Amino acid sequence: MPASNILANLLVTLYNNETRRKDKCTILPTSRLGIEVLKTLQRDGYIGEFEYIDDKRGGKFKIKLLAKITKCGAISPRFKVKADEFNGWEQQYLPAYNRGILLVTTNQGVMSHHDAAQKGIGGFLIGYVY
Repeated sequence: MPASNILANLLVTLYNNETRRKDKCTILPTSRLGIEVLKTLQRDGYIGEFEYIDDKRGGKFKIKLLAKITKCGAISPRFKVKADEFNGWEQQYLPAYNRGILLVTTNQGVMSHHDAAQKGIGGFLIGYVY
């Protein structure tokens, strides 16, 4: 049976492997959105190097974990948010001000809510990590 939400599967697998103190994990299946989310997490220092392996069956990611994720998850439904509304969503999903990131998909790609607010653009909330 195919996965219904590939992004939720990616974030739950990351969280489960982090709580079990693993140093690497394999996630399958993949998507282009998953690649962009992993690049954002890597840029913000939550994960190490990751590798995409095309096995002709949906692909897989091999990810090096850094034990920096306390909690992460997908936000469903994907709420539309404006550039000046990030504070309310930050209070709802993150434990403290300026701790963690909200993952936002914009017309310029996937980025953290800090980057989106700095650029003055909104988008759709797709996940959180702290």
